[in-house]
Amino acid sequence: MRSVLRWLALPCGALLLVLGAGPAPAETVPLSGLGRFQGWRDNALIGYGLVTGLAGSGDTRRSAVTRQALRNVLGRLGTTVGDDQISSRNVAVVIVTATLPASANVGDRLTVTVSSIGDARSLAGGTLLMTPLMGPDQRVYALAQGALLAGGYDFKSDLNREQRNYPTTALLEAGATVETAVDAQLLGTDGTVGFVLGEPSFEGAQRVAATINGQFGPGTASVRNADEVRISFRGTPDGFAEFMARLETLRVEPSRLPRIVINERTGTIVAGGDVRISSVVIAQGDLKVTITGERSASQPNFAGGFASDLENVGSLVVTNTKLTVEDRKRDTVVSFTNTTVADLVQGLSRAKVDTRAIIGVLQAIKAAGALHAAILVQ
Repeated sequence: MRSVLRWLALPCGALLLVLGAGPAPAETVPLSGLGRFQGWRDNALIGYGLVTGLAGSGDTRRSAVTRQALRNVLGRLGTTVGDDQISSRNVAVVIVTATLPASANVGDRLTVTVSSIGDARSLAGGTLLMTPLMGPDQRVYALAQGALLAGGYDFKSDLNREQRNYPTTALLEAGATVETAVDAQLLGTDGTVGFVLGEPSFEGAQRVAATINGQFGPGTASVRNADEVRISFRGTPDGFAEFMARLETLRVEPSRLPRIVINERTGTIVAGGDVRISSVVIAQGDLKVTITGERSASQPNFAGGFASDLENVGSLVVTNTKLTVEDRKRDTVVSFTNTTVADLVQGLSRAKVDTRAIIGVLQAIKAAGALHAAILVQ
């Protein structure tokens, strides 16, 4: 039977999405979709620079860092200025960040994010001056410079202010140039490649190793722990690229971790159709208790009329409370034998149980030990 996708309508606009609600053949995915090869990772870059050309929306004179940075830039360009000569609000000091991919060559372009660290109102219309971007090892890997795209604005005039989005952060598309090449080192000194699973499990690691051994021969892959598989490379250095390409395209049957994802804000419940629930009885009531309070002040008559010259005569505040208990007569008792989450939610929906109550029921069943899946609440 083919895989089934079921949408169950719930009260209050809620939605349950059940994946694979019926028996389905084993599905396989490329090995690259289950994790990454050890050593293949992005690298964070950071820099400190100046943005110029702002229309009076830059840092104020209170920002000593901005004045010092501007003096340093002008000094490197052969101009000497004093601290009292810098009063422009067309400059802002910023932090520049970028992500260097695992493999990059000199001349490759990177997109950077520019964020104000002073009291500038907006970076719209500004230009980032040449900023070195360094890695954790304090080496310069890229240089960023160019016109910014803020995606917002902040205008102020005569105590009127208009702002859109967050103009103190801007993007510089392809505005950084790689100056130091990087290349991921995948092959270890022991002649093996490590594969790290995105979702650690011994079952998943064993399936990856078994698939690799079936393709390249016994003993090629071995499970080190729940999240790592070591793969031996037995060829020549010239054949390493072909070996990795074949590894990436191997199709593996992933291990399915039973999970239920609940988004309480939107009322969405996502679960695998094969998530099982043991025999359980659910009693769900709907009792509403309301307590209201009314306060009234009583002013003595003689203080306001007959003896108006009296002072320090306070009013008497009286609080009347009212308690109301409303039984909405929607108590529900449902009995389920061994079933799935899909059947459970469908049954509760037919019993007119709302979304929040269904979420509470699932959490209570999990606490009772009858729900055999992890619940992730967003």
